[in-house]
Amino acid sequence: MKPGAILFRRRVNLQLVFGVSILLTALVPLPASGQDETFYKSKTIRLIVGFAEGGAFDIYSQVIARHMSKHISGNPIIVIENMPGAGSLRAANHLFNAVKPDGLTIGNWIGFLIMAQVLGRGNIEFDTSKFEWVGVPVRETPVCVLSKASGVASMEKWMESSARITLGAIAPGTQTDDIPKILMAALGLPIQLKGGYKLTSSIPGLKFPSIQEAAEKREVGGLCGVWESLRVTWRKEFEAGNVHVVLQASPKKHPDLLNVPNAIDYAKTEEARQLIRAGIHDQSAIMRLYSLPPGTPKDRVEILRKAFTETMRDPGFLADAQKFNVPINPVDGAEIETIVHGLVKLEPSLLAKLKEVLK
Repeated sequence: MKPGAILFRRRVNLQLVFGVSILLTALVPLPASGQDETFYKSKTIRLIVGFAEGGAFDIYSQVIARHMSKHISGNPIIVIENMPGAGSLRAANHLFNAVKPDGLTIGNWIGFLIMAQVLGRGNIEFDTSKFEWVGVPVRETPVCVLSKASGVASMEKWMESSARITLGAIAPGTQTDDIPKILMAALGLPIQLKGGYKLTSSIPGLKFPSIQEAAEKREVGGLCGVWESLRVTWRKEFEAGNVHVVLQASPKKHPDLLNVPNAIDYAKTEEARQLIRAGIHDQSAIMRLYSLPPGTPKDRVEILRKAFTETMRDPGFLADAQKFNVPINPVDGAEIETIVHGLVKLEPSLLAKLKEVLK
């Protein structure tokens, strides 16, 4: 293999996003300018993905790995290593405790583990404040989607409803559970949660039913989740008019949802606004994290942050992201650091309220 080539242990077939894995080597990229080539030249970077092959985290990492090397002086090889387990907790714990902090290992894990540590949930073996943050490829847009059968097609009707709308959820600590709990506390929305589902029927190998299937059977009236995923996995339901987005919960409205009301506009107290910002806005900004272990030299942190940011603007990367149908709306490492610092330093009264709401 020529120096500077990017090694993929596998890639997802473009036609079958959850397809088989194959070995791929890419063309040698041109070196980035203005960086010291002495460290990363002829090196290999491990990109540890905390989820199994073929899922959304894996696809994002494959596309990023394919292009990021050419933005690092010395053009290191980037190798993807999947380390699934406990919703990426295994990978996050491993990155913190077992990885040498030399700038040659990047971890990709789910951001709700940060709130899990803040709330004191079990099995967390890391200190969030000590990681180094590289970037996030997409700032997600939380939404609440209700079925036509629920009889509620607007936020106004939902707020006025005398009956609770049953929403499907996966489990405590997931967005499908946390988002509606915060909306109930902050806005007084009439919601009844029903857990124990998987997210969509497109995920193989799981025996319990999906929220999609439950909605079709009228067991639930909808769910709260992420627009970037739901617009793909629930596309047929949206096109048929069987489901509607009635609420979004973002700092600013998504371009696809300009006519859909925003949750924070309904908050009547400062506590309600803080709950939405910390529990929903901040979480959705850092859900698909890329980080480095504590103690990574600052110059290498900056090199990788810069390379990540430049990759997010790379026309070739953006073209590949479009082919794989993964949206790009990045958050840089510095902003992640600010968000995480704010979560770790939450005012005691707000932290106590979040613990009560998300218990």
